[in-house]
Amino acid sequence: MAASMACKAVVRGLRGASSKHLFVNRNKLARVSPRRWLNLQEYQSKKLMQDSGVAVQRFLVADTASEALEAARRLKAKEIVLKAQILAGGRGKGVFDSGLKGGVHLTKDPAVVGDLASKMLGYNLTTKQTPKEGVKVKTVMVAEAMDISRETYFAILMDRSCNGPVMVGSPQGGVDIEEVAASTPELIFKEVIDIFEGVRDDQALRMAANLGFKGPLERQAADQIKRLYDLFLKVDATQVEVNPLGETPEGQVVCFDAKINFDDNAEFRQKAVFAMDDTAESDPTETEAAKYDLKYIGLDGNIACFVNGAGLAMATCDIIDLHGGKPANFLDLGGGVKENQVYAAFKLLTADPKVEAILVNIFGGIVNCAIIANGITKACRELELKVPLVVRLEGTNVQEAKRILFESGLPITSATDLDDAAKKAVAAIARK
Repeated sequence: MAASMACKAVVRGLRGASSKHLFVNRNKLARVSPRRWLNLQEYQSKKLMQDSGVAVQRFLVADTASEALEAARRLKAKEIVLKAQILAGGRGKGVFDSGLKGGVHLTKDPAVVGDLASKMLGYNLTTKQTPKEGVKVKTVMVAEAMDISRETYFAILMDRSCNGPVMVGSPQGGVDIEEVAASTPELIFKEVIDIFEGVRDDQALRMAANLGFKGPLERQAADQIKRLYDLFLKVDATQVEVNPLGETPEGQVVCFDAKINFDDNAEFRQKAVFAMDDTAESDPTETEAAKYDLKYIGLDGNIACFVNGAGLAMATCDIIDLHGGKPANFLDLGGGVKENQVYAAFKLLTADPKVEAILVNIFGGIVNCAIIANGITKACRELELKVPLVVRLEGTNVQEAKRILFESGLPITSATDLDDAAKKAVAAIARK
């Protein structure tokens, strides 16, 4: 059976939060989404790299037009690039509601930087990846523009097939690496890194040579590769992707653009990095849900879904759709559920004015159904739930959970299975 529109929307939402993790299997490359995304602006990634001794363009950050002008003068560069800082791609071809075209501008005259910045800061920039209204620009990056004589691709990432980190590189940089892997797989080079030993000198030099660096640049590139691995370890990254790792006419090896993905499980020891998370462009409800370790994606229907497990959540969306209803969201509670998460989930769901019914579908393996039941009854009373609620529970401690719901005296409709639950949720709206 083909996936429903609701399921497809959920998958797009799960995949579209940010850049994905890159995994390597022989000559094939695939991208896999992690559970939650840490969003860093371009200048923040550059700062992390700079702090680890990685060669990047000289840059300064400005929040006002006067700061941008001063930054341009301080750089004393032959040419300056001014970049609006938003998370969405396609900035160069974007349009501001101030009338300025392009979120990236090159100039040899520092005096014009202030005027350009005044037409960026405080205005919305619309690109192919932003909402229709665009995204307000609050910061600009003023950087030294550098010529690139040659572009290569380099990444360090966690590869499950190798049980650890792997270096991946190609002399064909500045383009989509998946296209290179598909059309010319012989130009993809891979080095498995011993997690205890780190990147050896011979590995770094071999990768540098495979990337096409020659003479003194080979040693320079190898040094940058080792520094990038130090960064990879230092910030608990799952991927550091540099595209391009470029060569300048002056004989420098520079990391011109990078994407860094982080291990969310290391948040407890990477507080400074995670504190930089920019949620300004994220959906407010998704941001609030993440505070409680809930995975939420808003949809355009009117039946709210409250489920544990991503697969079960998508199946729930599909079955609602099958019976003529429209899911209002994808909400995955995960495994280690606590009562406060259940309460927070209900609060998020009931805050959506489109929601006309709520369907709870829990299959308790590691989830204790009684915890879910206690959270549901607390939420119903304290939030004074005013929409129909259909609950299907199965698994660990389910009889106790059913007793809690029954004895609560609340107007909760019980369902025997998922199909029954979906039918009852759709019918509840039809009766309104």
